[in-house]
Amino acid sequence: MSKIGKESKESRRGHEPAKVALHPRNVKFDWSRLPLVWIPGEVFASHYINVLHLLLPEGERWFVKVFSEILPLIEDDQLREDVIGFIGQEGVHAAAHQEVQDYFTDNGLDVRPFAAEIEALFRKILGERDLTGRAKEEWLIERAAIIAGLEHLTAVLGNWVLNSPALDEAGADETMLDLLRWHGAEEVEHRNVAYDVFQHVDGRYLRRVRSYLLGGTALLVLWWRGAQYLMDHDPTPLESAQPGQAKRSKASLLKLIDAERRGLVPGVVRIGWATWKFFLPGYDPSKEGSTAQAVSYLAKSPAALRADAIAESR
Repeated sequence: MSKIGKESKESRRGHEPAKVALHPRNVKFDWSRLPLVWIPGEVFASHYINVLHLLLPEGERWFVKVFSEILPLIEDDQLREDVIGFIGQEGVHAAAHQEVQDYFTDNGLDVRPFAAEIEALFRKILGERDLTGRAKEEWLIERAAIIAGLEHLTAVLGNWVLNSPALDEAGADETMLDLLRWHGAEEVEHRNVAYDVFQHVDGRYLRRVRSYLLGGTALLVLWWRGAQYLMDHDPTPLESAQPGQAKRSKASLLKLIDAERRGLVPGVVRIGWATWKFFLPGYDPSKEGSTAQAVSYLAKSPAALRADAIAESR
């Protein structure tokens, strides 16, 4: 068993803390030696996860904007404090993934056209509307419901990456793994917040399900399109089927199923099961992952440790 596998089991057996004070960690990463295919020999798996660097920056900036606007509607002091911590963490997440996105473009994988589509989605379709009064508040709550569903999926992904020894065994880039696991740990750490906000300001079951179907479906469609975009535009040498015949690798359901089977990506089975759990009337976000495990990783993450050291020195 890999080191992370042993530590994950030990962390899950540990005592779950009653409450964690959410705070942003101003992490920094060195991407100067990052290969575009950062899981050696795994073009599809690498780019399937790389899509997150295209989706998350604009999406999490949108999370921050919506939750900043919804703060006046929150009457519970503890929840308000949690939302402020959530906003801080999501802002840092957006900045960290934006750096990877920029690195891709600077190193021959121009992701700006696809990123522009994501920006249009969040700013034009899900952005502000010319509304006033109750209609404006309802649109704000509707977006909070969408965020609750998306945050369920990010907690699922965070829980997965904290328990993904196959990535270590495949020789995945250590800096990328630290980014994904630091982010995943914070997603698990604040996994209750968005759902609690929705329950506080509305909480209707049918709205929760409808918003998840809209937001979750859009996310999965964009994720798949993003994987194909990255594989089509990756400047690394082409795959050769036979001498003199080079071709680009294509995204396919069979590749996704195979990569998931080998533990390299979260795929159809995990996302499908996560969706079913969210639809249950008694859904409880605290059951997705372990706070103790998340805190344990954050206590040893190289990037988080550097951020904590800088914060303490100041």
